[in-house]
Amino acid sequence: MKKNVVLFSTLASFLLLFSCKEDKLVEVVEVPLPTKEEKITIGSPNDVKADPGSFEMTKLPFNYDALAPDIRTLTLETHYSKHYLSYTNNFNKEIVSTEYENMPIEDILKKMDLNNAKLRQNAGGYYNHTLYFNILTPKEQTPKDTLAGSIAKEFGSFNNLTNQFKAQSEKQFGSGWVWLVVDRYGKLQITTTNDQDNPLMKNALIPGTPIMGIDLWEHAYYLDYQNRKGSYIDAFYNHINWEKVNEYYVEALKKVKKL
Repeated sequence: MKKNVVLFSTLASFLLLFSCKEDKLVEVVEVPLPTKEEKITIGSPNDVKADPGSFEMTKLPFNYDALAPDIRTLTLETHYSKHYLSYTNNFNKEIVSTEYENMPIEDILKKMDLNNAKLRQNAGGYYNHTLYFNILTPKEQTPKDTLAGSIAKEFGSFNNLTNQFKAQSEKQFGSGWVWLVVDRYGKLQITTTNDQDNPLMKNALIPGTPIMGIDLWEHAYYLDYQNRKGSYIDAFYNHINWEKVNEYYVEALKKVKKL
């Protein structure tokens, strides 16, 4: 009996090692999605509504297929109608009958106790995803107006900003976000946060107002890119609504009285 156990363990170890060869690992990880998405029922973002509560989901001004092939239909639909919806509903539940129920989201994030794990995760998840979906667009854009001038002044060029932002995104380990923020002095900075934290919270490495952010949780890209996070980062960058980012920038400068 003992010989059989040893033999089985040896065989299992051999099979495990064999399956971890690089050529086999790629086949295991990169399982292709069905080529005909019509087999999967895709709804409309207009049909997604959070439960009644203090905060609502931002509305997507385009259909789920508008960012394809960079961000495919199923990925965007799942991200918006499942993950974002869950954060919104859970956040609203957490603040019912509390001091936060009628407070602006920015004030909640700045004031809340970070030891309250549920509130921290869901308040951050709600705010972060609201910003994320607000700055996506089907059409490729480049910064203009006030923001364009500040990027050139503080980063040297738009290409420098792009390279630094993408590099930080590549280096971010595990789930989290990379942000372009306006700090307390009105300067543009790139910073990172883990999980669903953001630069408005007390633990921020670089406190500031986010004006752009990329979601680096696997739910944002794994269906499309699996382990190729860099390809997702490039795809995201093709669909940044720089007009909206400029609006956020102007608002942030007013808050720090730099405009």
